Amino acid sequence: METELYLPIKSFLETAGYAVKGEIGGCDLVGLNDGEPPVVVICELKLTFNLELILQAVDRAAASDEVWIAARVSAKGKGRESDRRFRDLCRRLGFGMLAVSDSGTVDIVVSPVSPMPRKNARRRSRLVDEHRRRKGDPALGGSTRKPIMTAYRQQALACAAAIENGVQKPKDMRAAAPKAPQILRDNVYGWFERVDRGIYALTEVGAEALKRWPAPQP
Repeated sequence: METELYLPIKSFLETAGYAVKGEIGGCDLVGLNDGEPPVVVICELKLTFNLELILQAVDRAAASDEVWIAARVSAKGKGRESDRRFRDLCRRLGFGMLAVSDSGTVDIVVSPVSPMPRKNARRRSRLVDEHRRRKGDPALGGSTRKPIMTAYRQQALACAAAIENGVQKPKDMRAAAPKAPQILRDNVYGWFERVDRGIYALTEVGAEALKRWPAPQP
């Protein structure tokens, strides 16, 4: 599975000085450095190097400073990582290529250069904001079959945990969930019910959510 590539690539980029988190804004992996504004690195994962991986990288380029594509090394060494045309295409587009062995070793096949597309400042800003607001790294990059643990979902879980512990007013939840009033009012997931003015309770769906996803630690 693609998620098996996530930890080796994460370790590779962390060694290069980036804070890395998975499944940010639809990207398999996003890394930020300590600069202000930060350098944004995106990496897309596939089991093999293919055209779809290139197309994903093209889509991500406008929101990042550096784009990598990563895939597992082919068993017989005859995958796209050995195809000069594929490597040249990555060079022309400014994308880096990373090959991951069965043992988890990461090798640079092509180094990235400055990407050609114009930057999408709004999309880039959303990536940075979600990366910074998300607590920890709860989502493996490459996940496709379960809901992504976004910063919003983390705050909703914090609200649910607070209600379970007897806190009913949004203003009293703000330390753990700054957007508590909006989250409780919008009730996107159906976890909350308003029982009185400014007073909320947990629904059965909300209680089940806490069993499935423990509330994030501060």
